[in-house]
Amino acid sequence: MSASSFPIPRHWWGKIILGLFGLVKGGLSGAFIGVFLGHFVDRMIFGVTGKERTRRIFFTSLFACLGRVNKADGRVTEAEIASAQNLMQRLELDADERRMAIEAFNLGKAADFDLEGELQEFIGYTRMRGDLRQMFMEVLLEGAALDGQISAAERDVLVRVANAIQIPPMIFHAMYNAFTASHGPGGHGWGAGHGHARGPASSAPSLDQDYAALGITREASEPEIKRAYRKLVGQYHPDRLVSQGLPEEMMEKAKERVRDINLAYDRIKAARGIK
Repeated sequence: MSASSFPIPRHWWGKIILGLFGLVKGGLSGAFIGVFLGHFVDRMIFGVTGKERTRRIFFTSLFACLGRVNKADGRVTEAEIASAQNLMQRLELDADERRMAIEAFNLGKAADFDLEGELQEFIGYTRMRGDLRQMFMEVLLEGAALDGQISAAERDVLVRVANAIQIPPMIFHAMYNAFTASHGPGGHGWGAGHGHARGPASSAPSLDQDYAALGITREASEPEIKRAYRKLVGQYHPDRLVSQGLPEEMMEKAKERVRDINLAYDRIKAARGIK
């Protein structure tokens, strides 16, 4: 069997090299010290390359899906193309990332685009990162609505993406309802500008909207309400997003989502008399 059958992970090389060096210089105790120091070298190197890979996978998958969403109505409009470019700017993409994003967007528009297949790398990379999947869906919702609305055909594609990246239907339902409640006419988002005031339709959410924001209905029991709330809040870890190399604005988006969930939960508790 060839040596290539036993590939050595990149984040082991520091431990191996310094461990062997320590073994030669100081015997078994030297090897232990070398492995210990190598572990920190590996973490530092992997942290840099890991951030780059996270950004590449996140943004290429995102814009490929956005291309498919925009194509869902049959034609990608000039407004949708401009909105995609605006999103690239807001996400602070550098020149290389912007080029990859444009290529991915055009790939997503193709008639033979394999949506679920394209997402496999992202799915594999985020297997233990529910927060990244949540934020991916949040930004995709933003991108889908930057031209002013989300059509039924576009929503169908969004549902396919949510299913593919294994976001539970309850979670997607909560995200979608909270998003449409706060991004309707007069609402604000990345596409509308942060300084815009919310219109009358979204300034005072109804209790039904609050329940929808948690992915439940008025019929939910008190334990079900608390479980839904804890599950939703637990999905968002904004500090980890920036540590992975994603833009600061995405952390602010995660914080905003948590604030919306907390407000909805507080209003439901007040209406139900929940302590």
